Amino acid sequence: MTSPRGSALSALARWPLLLLPALLTACTSLGAGVLERLGRSQTVESSTGIPYGDDPAQAYDLFAERGLADDAPLIVFFHGGSWDSGSPGLYAFAGQSLAALGTITALPGYRLAPDVTFPAFVEDGAAAVAAVKARYPGHPLYLAGHSAGAQIAALLALDPRWLGAEGLSPCRDVAGFIGLAGPYDFLPLQQDRYRRIFPEETRAESQPVNYAAGAHPPALILHGEADDVVSPAESEALAGALEAGGNAVTLRLYPEVGHVGIASALAPILRGRAPVIEDVRAFLAAPQAGCGRSPVSR
Repeated sequence: MTSPRGSALSALARWPLLLLPALLTACTSLGAGVLERLGRSQTVESSTGIPYGDDPAQAYDLFAERGLADDAPLIVFFHGGSWDSGSPGLYAFAGQSLAALGTITALPGYRLAPDVTFPAFVEDGAAAVAAVKARYPGHPLYLAGHSAGAQIAALLALDPRWLGAEGLSPCRDVAGFIGLAGPYDFLPLQQDRYRRIFPEETRAESQPVNYAAGAHPPALILHGEADDVVSPAESEALAGALEAGGNAVTLRLYPEVGHVGIASALAPILRGRAPVIEDVRAFLAAPQAGCGRSPVSR
């Protein structure tokens, strides 16, 4: 019997592997689907479109390895797409890979611009976290994301208003934050596209770095040094601000890795591009001391 991975490899035989990052760069379902099929694990079960709200966008996909421990990590991973595009389906390969680490991984959708502006997608993120946490109450919760999704996850981890509206607290309920190529300090806005998404009266509230003071959950902040979409300086700024507050923060900068490359490195076939999975695995395995003063790793 041919395994799903073997079938996908046969179907892909005429596609040079170097094309996969380019496919993802174009945000095509084809490229993301190829990575998902190649990384599919026979021990990971998945389900899609689980609602957490009334809007069609307010639903999450779920990936979980069979036979999980009672204290297996629970990861809520927010997709990227500049707050006006993207979907959980494009990151199914990430859900597969993270679940294969022995986790439960949820990939929420959220309402997008131009239908909404900030902070609607952060409010959606908080509602999604509450729904997933209620489904798996005994599992340590990690908030994660790539690009725009990392900004959403960072705000949920650092600004207690958002989870507080759902009856949750970052310091009580969040074991850690994992950000991949996130925009954390992106003012002033240079494009009209983003000025429309972030109204002037709430722009300062959209910057995770503005909430780095004080005690926060441990953070793993990852960025490619060759990222020409979101500057690595934004991750350095957030890591520095968290460190200044005495928080546990691990910053990893990957040479020759770009904005899409850091996400596609989650896929098994492209894992050699950067040790993203290895760094996430180590972060999940490390004892987490909770909010506040802990050792810093760089």
